[in-house]
Amino acid sequence: MTTNLLTVAEIAARMRVSKMTVYRLVQSGAMEGIRFGRSYRIPETAVQQYLESVNTGH
Repeated sequence: MTTNLLTVAEIAARMRVSKMTVYRLVQSGAMEGIRFGRSYRIPETAVQQYLESVNTGH
């Protein structure tokens, strides 16, 4: 199974929020993130799961 990893900037653009908002979501544990050196990569499935949880209120 191949998972697409997205950058913080790509997710911020898709969600129409700031990069800082994405960093906060990752650091709070609301969205899964993988740290590579000084940057993060977020699995596309983690973004979908987060958005579904927000839409359903869980």
